[in-house]
Amino acid sequence: MHEGRLVLAQLMQHLPLHAFRWAVAEFHGNRYVKRFTCLDQFLCMAFARLADARACAASRSACVPIKPSFYHLGIRGHIARSTLADANEQRDWRIYAGFAQRSAGDTGWLTRT
Repeated sequence: MHEGRLVLAQLMQHLPLHAFRWAVAEFHGNRYVKRFTCLDQFLCMAFARLADARACAASRSACVPIKPSFYHLGIRGHIARSTLADANEQRDWRIYAGFAQRSAGDTGWLTRT
């Protein structure tokens, strides 16, 4: 029996979440969001990348077998069939670019529009 934290949870503990929260606030990423937050989206996409899922449908199906473990991964929202696809289409890409740049310590190129 597995006793301990999941690999994704262990990897995510090293991310500077203050930089992610800054990027979400800067670009109003969670405005009008009720359940599936930007952090949930990021964790799903990170898991899909680690699982080597190539497409959005594959990434959703990669997340389905671990549904009981969502809470332990930090994913609070429910993933419906089109939730991840809608989030990828509608959310500002600058949230994740800003997070990457701020994590690296350089946000000079990033401008707010």
